[in-house]
Parts: sequence; C-alpha cells; structure tokens
Amino acid sequence: MSGQFEANVEIDRPVEEVFAYLADGRNDPQFSPRVLKIERVPDAPTTVGTVFRSTVKDAGLKSGREFRITALDAPVTIRWAEVSKNAVMAREGGYDLEPLPTGGTRVRLFNVLEGHGVGKLLVGPALAAARRDADGFGARIKAAAEAEAAIAPR
Repeated sequence: MSGQFEANVEIDRPVEEVFAYLADGRNDPQFSPRVLKIERVPDAPTTVGTVFRSTVKDAGLKSGREFRITALDAPVTIRWAEVSKNAVMAREGGYDLEPLPTGGTRVRLFNVLEGHGVGKLLVGPALAAARRDADGFGARIKAAAEAEAAIAPR
C-alpha cells in the first residue's frame, strides 16, 4: 500500500529565496520536529544526486534516513526519493514553487509514502498522521522560511 499527502502554503519571500532555503535540506529541522540531525553529502551546494542523511524520530523510534535529490529546476522544482530501507518510506516527494504577484511564493510539498514488510501495516496510520498535520507542517515551513534572516545556500 502507498499513498500521498501534501501541504500548500504561501510564503512572504521571493521564490528564489524560498527555493534556496528549501533546496538546502539541512534547514529541515527548523520546520520538521521529527528531524533530529541532518547532513548533506557531499558538503557542497545541492545538485541532482546530492544525498541528505538524517536521524529522525517517529512514534518514539529513531531511524536513519537517506534522501537523494532526483530533480532540481531553480527556482520552481525540487524532487527527492528515499534511498534508505525503512518499513515506511517516501518513495518520492518534492516541492513545487510558484512566484506570486505579491512577490511571495506559493509552495506545494508532497510525499508518496509506501510500506515494506511490517510497514505495509504501518503506512496507513503514518499517512493519516501526515495528512492530519499537513496544514501545520505547511505553517511551520512558512514560519521558518520567513524567519530565516538571510535565506541563502550554505
């Protein structure tokens, strides 16, 4: 079983700044409380093929995650796929960014979750939880991106 959740949000920052902020996955802990630590491999600007390695905590359990950037089209598209093997994983995900006439940016985030092994039993509840939190997740992305003093790639 697999399924998708998504969040949509408008951020009061120019699309180029929001793209740079989101393309640097090391910013994820600022809006995703489940991400305990994260690193970019190689430690260079994000490109197609860059991997983000993280430790996350879901339902009280820590696990290692690796996501590979599969598409990067500045300033409108970021795509990733999870390459680590976990019971529930994000087969694909991404951000779609759209510049707004106000100078802000509309962001759509999505993840397609799938279960493997025992994860086939867990993916339904994981999707339900992600969908319940979708608006909150979007709000956290908005707050973090707008609060970032100097949005720029590190």
